[in-house]
Amino acid sequence: MAGQFITFEGGDGSGKTTQVRRLADALARSGIEVVTTREPGGTPGADAVRHVVLSGAARALGATMEAVLFAAARADHLALVIRPALARGATVICDRFHDSTRVYQVAASESDERFLDRLEDATLDGAFPDLTIILDVPAEIGFERARARRQDAVADRFEADELSVHESRRALFLSIANAEPERCVVIDGRGDEDEIAADILAAVEDRLGLSLADASEAMP
Repeated sequence: MAGQFITFEGGDGSGKTTQVRRLADALARSGIEVVTTREPGGTPGADAVRHVVLSGAARALGATMEAVLFAAARADHLALVIRPALARGATVICDRFHDSTRVYQVAASESDERFLDRLEDATLDGAFPDLTIILDVPAEIGFERARARRQDAVADRFEADELSVHESRRALFLSIANAEPERCVVIDGRGDEDEIAADILAAVEDRLGLSLADASEAMP
């Protein structure tokens, strides 16, 4: 497709949402059309699935069925938002995508990886990200950031898991990055927000062949 597809991955509290916004602003300043979106969600139908899963209502169905629900939401998201934007030449930045489904379902120790492979291939139908930024922070840091962010709100289905599960997810994200270095870049998410944003811009320039000097200078 004509556009570029960038995804952000990482554990809860790794800073993805902030850095998606920072990158989108920087790209827009350089004259690039940017579409930001998120998963689970991105369309009315996918947002409905997001509510069902994150509320914990689907937990009793098991991790494999949750993966099927995520796949249904992703198919709708691809058809209505991502593919049309890429077709017209926009850069799409998505806060979580297929890597999160794999990590979160495998970390639950209930899903058949071969089944996830087949489900992923059928759902994506070739729409793999051009670049995946994995924001990496120690699980205990992300855990505390997520807790502070939600304040008195109830933790969602995945935030509520034990620290050991969050640690397993971090290891799985790093395993994906190690297996697919041509697609994935790991960025240390522990530092200053501006420094992290600059590291991400550098990775985007390097991997996607973009020149974003003006955008970098204009970053807040």
